[in-house]
Amino acid sequence: MSSSSSPEPVADTAAAPSPPTAASRRRWVALAVVLLAAFLDNVDATIVTVALPAIQQDLHADFATAQWTLAGYALAFAVFLITGGRLGDIYGRKRLFITGVLGFTLASTVCGLATTPGMLVGGRLMQGLTAALMVPQVMSVIMTMFEQKEWVVAFSLMGAVLGLGGVSGPLLGGVLTDLDLFGLGWRSIFFVNIPFGILAIALAAWTMPESKSDRSPRLDITGVVLVTLASLGLMYPLVQGREQGWPGWMFALAAASALLFVAFGVQQGRRHRRDGSALVPPTLFAHRSFRVGVVVVMLAFSGITSFFLVLTYHMQLGLEWSALRTALVTVAFPIGIMATFQIAWRKGTANGRTFVAIGTSVMTLGTLAMIVAVSSQGAGIGWYHVAGAELVVGLGMGLCSPILTNVVLGDIPPQDAGAGSGVVNAVIQFGTAAGIAIVGVIFFSLTGSEATAAGRADTFSHATSVTLWYNVGVFALVALLSPLLPASKTPQAAPEAPPAEPAGQPAPSAAKDRLLLDSA
Repeated sequence: MSSSSSPEPVADTAAAPSPPTAASRRRWVALAVVLLAAFLDNVDATIVTVALPAIQQDLHADFATAQWTLAGYALAFAVFLITGGRLGDIYGRKRLFITGVLGFTLASTVCGLATTPGMLVGGRLMQGLTAALMVPQVMSVIMTMFEQKEWVVAFSLMGAVLGLGGVSGPLLGGVLTDLDLFGLGWRSIFFVNIPFGILAIALAAWTMPESKSDRSPRLDITGVVLVTLASLGLMYPLVQGREQGWPGWMFALAAASALLFVAFGVQQGRRHRRDGSALVPPTLFAHRSFRVGVVVVMLAFSGITSFFLVLTYHMQLGLEWSALRTALVTVAFPIGIMATFQIAWRKGTANGRTFVAIGTSVMTLGTLAMIVAVSSQGAGIGWYHVAGAELVVGLGMGLCSPILTNVVLGDIPPQDAGAGSGVVNAVIQFGTAAGIAIVGVIFFSLTGSEATAAGRADTFSHATSVTLWYNVGVFALVALLSPLLPASKTPQAAPEAPPAEPAGQPAPSAAKDRLLLDSA
């Protein structure tokens, strides 16, 4: 994938017979550094959800701000992810990693100091953008600093760190918000990134060798601009339309967004034919597995984060549960994932679409169980009702998330796998943002001005039970679409050298680990 320009080349650190050298030990410190950055990204993608009601109350923000706080991060990450990988290939992965961590730390500071909703949303957008510079370098660093035989250990450690981040994100959000350390309240969920960011920058400067791609990947600036404008044109009406009374220009903006997506598709085709540097290579869509898979991935992830957005507001505003109690109940979801993901990891490769169908069917049943519990119990719903339903959804997610990316890429030739995984990861983030926007339209329209009224428990129970039918629908639709995915995928030997992967695209393993990251 690349060649190292460091004075300590990778080859010098890989001699098996010799005892560990200082350079060899430094590699593992560098691994810890990049995993710390991946952990911070994972935590920040989930830590905010539980704190949203407190943020909204403190900043006197509307529900649209809450949606932008979540969706803005995912949207910025999605738009700039592939470009972030290419920038690392061009200008150096160490340089981009440190730049990304520095920007992420500064953006976290802005979020923590936010005094207006706009300042907070701006900080979250910057967090997502800088995470898109930081995260792609994590995979590249692993693949350039370690020999292929060591990748299993490195990726296993990464999986463990990401799993920990998935569990600790909501829990940290609840603990820090409720503890109100130094009177900071919810602001501490952002300030906690600062010391870790400074540590990561210092250690990266010391331990991480610089590396660039042997090839010179091109940036598709026009493509980035088009997809950014198209995405914002779609998201803005969905998030702001309800707050502004759905004026006619909102519908015009949504229509313009559709035209911009068409223009983006045409431009990508031309770019690919000219120099092969399109953000989304059109050749990927020649494969049915990828066409269907992109839809499947977008639907699945549009239902996950939005599911917890609804439950967070139901528990804290509707039932008046504390942020900590909400976080403790939410931990049932990642526990469910951990209980079943090893089954999918070991058995799902040869039965990919079956596991996707079973997993999303279980998620559908879990969401239905939540609807029944909310509808029947109302204000008297117990933590065990919520945790039980979340556990079932997590069990289903664990059955499909570890192998979903591999299934989607099942028919993609090895030389296109890097490009395909980059697109899939961007689609995951875009689906997350779109799901938050769509569900927000339904849920907050139903809660309306009665969100703080005396009958808010009944209001929120009704809103939650109605809104979650969207999540039931997308999970069920994924299960119905799964027979169109490849029947099986025979494990293939790993490529002998990283250069087999297209420059600027995350490795297939990156897609897998990022998928686990977001699902947790």
